[in-house]
Amino acid sequence: MEQAGEFLLSKIARGDGHGENSPYFEGWKAYEDDPFHPIKNPNGVIQMGLAENQLSCDLVQQWITSNPEASICTAEGVHEFKDVANFQDYHGLPLFRQGVAKLMGRTRGNRVRFDPDRIVMSGGATGAHEVTAFCLADPGEAFLVPTPYYPGFDRDLRWRTGVKLLPVICESTNNFKLTKKALESALEKAKEDNITVKGLLITNPSNPLATIMDRETLKMVVKFINHNHIHLVSDEIYAATVFSNPGFTSIAEIIEEEEECDRNLIHIVYSLSKDMGFPGFRVGIIYSYNDNVVNCARKMSSFGLVSTQTQHLIAAMLSDDEFVERFLAESARRLAKRYGIFCRGLAKVGIKCFQSNAGLFLWMDLRPLLKKQTFQEEMALWRVIIHKVKINVSPGSSFHCCEPGWFRNKDVTVASKKPCSPRNLMLSFSSIRMDDFLMSPHSPIPQSPLVKATT
Repeated sequence: MEQAGEFLLSKIARGDGHGENSPYFEGWKAYEDDPFHPIKNPNGVIQMGLAENQLSCDLVQQWITSNPEASICTAEGVHEFKDVANFQDYHGLPLFRQGVAKLMGRTRGNRVRFDPDRIVMSGGATGAHEVTAFCLADPGEAFLVPTPYYPGFDRDLRWRTGVKLLPVICESTNNFKLTKKALESALEKAKEDNITVKGLLITNPSNPLATIMDRETLKMVVKFINHNHIHLVSDEIYAATVFSNPGFTSIAEIIEEEEECDRNLIHIVYSLSKDMGFPGFRVGIIYSYNDNVVNCARKMSSFGLVSTQTQHLIAAMLSDDEFVERFLAESARRLAKRYGIFCRGLAKVGIKCFQSNAGLFLWMDLRPLLKKQTFQEEMALWRVIIHKVKINVSPGSSFHCCEPGWFRNKDVTVASKKPCSPRNLMLSFSSIRMDDFLMSPHSPIPQSPLVKATT
């Protein structure tokens, strides 16, 4: 009966376009089914596959405590409840848009200014990407995306829009750098397959590489999209997570320098989930230089607006220049410290990480642990890590990486300081014992990098 009932549903409802079968999402499920807790479940799965910025929550909590009038749910702010609760303009509160525009400029070193009237809000970066895809492409048309890239893009841009994502292959031999040759090759293949390419999607800073895209590469990208007259969508949601040099360069800065750039082709996706650590607020931003896209996106934002209560709070917070400056500086300092602790700990047990200076995660090189350099062996290793070692990390194949053996590992975790029962894994890969390289975080052995980095 249940199977027969499925045919009463739409193709989207019956299909698997969400991508839940990806190891990226399977890891989340493993954690949800058996979440680690230092007291209630010390042998559970530790969540290291979700990019959350929790390092500076205390700074936000202190600000809220000192500014109770910023919330309409306090005695100090309740007098504004009626006005805020009844505000329905999908343009958004003017002070909210002004605050976001100012933050976007500040996180880019104030080298470029953003127009509040071009700020379009959406339900997180997920909603922002989908709305952008709806505005720029029709079903069956495609975006080029350099690999490795965030697994959620397969859901965000493809599932409901019918848009295709075509990988632009980047390799470790040149540090996964995007090249003109790789772009031209991907575009030529699309033409051979009779697929219309409408745009290029880049992520800067990168997820999962946690690196920034250098100025010369960005200039090459702008010239490429202008030459081929396709759109450029720049995902810059990790802009303020850069914690060391070289600094972040926004595509907004590049187009100021490129006189021949058609700005109608340039669009930026931003959010407060990573930079400020507010994923639950679902604040996504579309910033387009194309008036038609701004108008269309704003109409479509009716399906995923940010609540006015959230806008009101954030507007007050972002208008406090002293707080924002202090928050961004301290957040970068803490991210740098945690990154160093984690990399040094992993290096002690022979695990190398891709050199990076941004983001909330590490790109680990576990290729020496593979018996054969195949994606089948990568998945076997992943299953060992998640089911035996009890850590949720994400395999490179879920990021469409062209080389097996790379894993993304969040470097901000919570674990018990008290040693639990040892769970060292005795699995051999080509005569190399797994526990020589990757000890369980539950192990009492003090040399474990995962114990040191999370305490």
